[in-house]
Amino acid sequence: MSDFAKLAEAVFRGNAVSVKDLTQRFVDSGDDPMDIISQGLLAGMDIVSPKFKAGEMFVPEVMMSAKALSEGMKIVKPLITDKDLSVAKTIIIGTVAGDLHDIGKNLVVMILESGGFNVVDLGVDVAPAKFVAAIKEHDAKIVGMSALLTTTMLNMKETIDLINEEGLRDQVKILVGGAPVNKSFADQIGADGYCADAMAAKEMATKLFS
Repeated sequence: MSDFAKLAEAVFRGNAVSVKDLTQRFVDSGDDPMDIISQGLLAGMDIVSPKFKAGEMFVPEVMMSAKALSEGMKIVKPLITDKDLSVAKTIIIGTVAGDLHDIGKNLVVMILESGGFNVVDLGVDVAPAKFVAAIKEHDAKIVGMSALLTTTMLNMKETIDLINEEGLRDQVKILVGGAPVNKSFADQIGADGYCADAMAAKEMATKLFS
């Protein structure tokens, strides 16, 4: 097993201590930070994705892998230039107004970041105007909205309506998800896509940016 493969395995296993140790060792040896990320850290999450889809891994395990990856990213990110990070597109994400649930959203954030995206997490109970302000401030190309209650689902539509009113709809793609949300609802409110889980969000975001 190559050294980068060992790092990927440590990410997959959710072993944050090993990830930090191996990543620092690569940095001290003068390895290219982008190689450390792509061949080690992100390669580990590439092992996770199909296993999660196949039901061989579950949310707590995926979160451990994502947290381990983030520990490695903390070490290499300061060494990367803005040019190197040009592939990291900006995504705005938040749980809509009236909804305080964030476990699913937080997992989506970690998975998106593991895919190299620049994620701006607005948190929970995010008003439509706050989504709009964030789009303008960060020049975001994708907006992700989460709702865990049937009573807050319609706030997704209110947010999309305001994005339309502000003339920003052509600028962004809108992805929605959450326990009560489905593709039919996403189509009804004018979203560009429905994400059943964090891995689906990562795949869809990758596809939209490509």
